[in-house]
Amino acid sequence: MPASFDEIEIGQAVSLGAAGVDAAALDAFIAAFAPGWTSGQGAPDGMVFAIWSKLDAMAAADWPQTKRLGVDALRWMRNPPVGELLRCRMTVMAKDPVGDNKGIVIAQHDLLDEAGRLVFSCLTRSVFSR
Repeated sequence: MPASFDEIEIGQAVSLGAAGVDAAALDAFIAAFAPGWTSGQGAPDGMVFAIWSKLDAMAAADWPQTKRLGVDALRWMRNPPVGELLRCRMTVMAKDPVGDNKGIVIAQHDLLDEAGRLVFSCLTRSVFSR
């Protein structure tokens, strides 16, 4: 990711990493947060969101992003099975400078399975340093 807001380009795609659906983590998530769900159904929507959120947070740790303003237009397309490797990418859709020191970036985030099928997507609005 570029070092500042001004270096970010509309249409730019950034890999946010990958994570697998771990059997032990799935069982623990179901026990804690998804009563009635079975591991045979794959990862529940809440766990899919948690996987995306973790990949996003780890990738953004070194970015000039100072604040997340919103996560909108969440879509769940499928529940990936145990062992599935999920890849995450972010595509910059728009950006708008706000004063001399910051700007807002609107991006689409996609979580894809090993076959490249969409598992989850959302739009984010974030503040970046200039």
